Amino acid sequence: MVGGGLVGLTSALVLRHHDVAVTVVEKRSTTSPQPKARRFHVRSMEVFRELGLADLVHRAARDLAGHDRMAAGRTLVEAELLPPWRPAGAGGAVVDVSPEEPCLIAQDALEPVLRDAAVAAGATVRFDTELVAFAQDEDEVVAELLDRGSGERSRLRARHVVAADGARSPVREALGIGRSGHGPIGEPNVNVYFHADLGAVVDGREFNLCQIEHPDAPGALASVDGRRRWVFMGPGDSTDRDWPTVLRTALGVAAPDLVVRSVLPWRAEMLVADRYSRGRVHLAGDSAHVMPPFAASGANTGIADAHNLGWKLAAVLRGRAAPALLDSYDAERRPAGWFAADQSSRRTQGLRTLATAPDPTLAHPFVLAAGGFQYAEGALVHGPEGLDDPEPVTAFEPAGRVGTRIPHRWLDRDRTRSTIDLAGPGWALLTGTGTPVGAPGPSGLAVHRHDVDFLPAGELLLIRPDHVVAWRGTDPAAAAAAFVGLLDGRHAAPEPAGA
Repeated sequence: MVGGGLVGLTSALVLRHHDVAVTVVEKRSTTSPQPKARRFHVRSMEVFRELGLADLVHRAARDLAGHDRMAAGRTLVEAELLPPWRPAGAGGAVVDVSPEEPCLIAQDALEPVLRDAAVAAGATVRFDTELVAFAQDEDEVVAELLDRGSGERSRLRARHVVAADGARSPVREALGIGRSGHGPIGEPNVNVYFHADLGAVVDGREFNLCQIEHPDAPGALASVDGRRRWVFMGPGDSTDRDWPTVLRTALGVAAPDLVVRSVLPWRAEMLVADRYSRGRVHLAGDSAHVMPPFAASGANTGIADAHNLGWKLAAVLRGRAAPALLDSYDAERRPAGWFAADQSSRRTQGLRTLATAPDPTLAHPFVLAAGGFQYAEGALVHGPEGLDDPEPVTAFEPAGRVGTRIPHRWLDRDRTRSTIDLAGPGWALLTGTGTPVGAPGPSGLAVHRHDVDFLPAGELLLIRPDHVVAWRGTDPAAAAAAFVGLLDGRHAAPEPAGA
């Protein structure tokens, strides 16, 4: 695993969840010192739930509990909370989307939690260790590592490498993989990370993001911990402005304890790797896709990459699946990455516009938050109807279609067990209580009987370890054949052209 950030550590945790030995190398000395991503969708929290970490993450996020609103005003002092947007289902009913709530937690607070969990799970995590070169053949990847503290070089042999080494990924460049997309989005920006005790200023108006409309200090203010840590995002590319003065103008208060911690220029981009794998090396996270930071889309998409790739690598490495299964990683996650990056690019507009006049052509927010993108090809077996009934994008109407995350339904009165919990790290076959399934299924396929509204009588769903519906039908024998065929690689997508 190259990269010890959010996606690299999550990848390591997923692999350890599947009992695969993993080594993480990270050239930095510590986890991220910057807040960076702060909003983690319900789909990401479902991944942490499967890993047994959701409660731990929520506890680490307690400082921002309840800070999920948006605000806008001339200054922070004058800002008002914008009306909450609560998408509803048919007849105005509240939609129960997930067994997990979304989570606001700064990346610099989350990464240490994941690092400790990865070590506790048995992963070897080596910071201050840089990948300086690698070579691969049909059997393995040989990595040359540099200990940045001692200067000592060593070699590590691995069956596969996951590159989660950031937007400027040296691994991607060494593989010669290009990127396509819209390129730069909008104008250059500057992120100013600062400390100031503003608890009394925002008391009763707690927010996640506040649009500042002062003509001398326009931008957006992001809450990192709800009181003392903040990020101001302003237009332009100059980093040598009198930032304390600019910030006090935006805040509308003197803030005598204000201290600027860092000033980072950046410009949003939308670029997606032209392929996610080459040989035994696979891209994940920012190395595979970069996008504007709307609702931390890049971070959440990277976590989904890790979840998708992890079970497939584990199945191949443990001899339970043919190597051809890994071809489905690119077939599934590259279109998903493009979708997320395009949606994020289109959503980079003012908070007031988003709150008062949502664009009806954009994907429904729950489609983004709950992993509603439908895989059209990959490790899937479509029925005779194929994609004649595709998953909607502008509406949230999950129905257990092939290629989608299984819809969430509670399975007990205490609301502790969800359909999301049926699979992972193993496979599952879901059927109604009155549907006969005949002889026990193949080894490794657990059968669950529950009556849920999206599964008509007589139908069965085959659920992959990443909670995605791989097959749907009425014949138990066909379900077993689909399970075996997917692991054999017979239904995996072909390797991309130019392999």
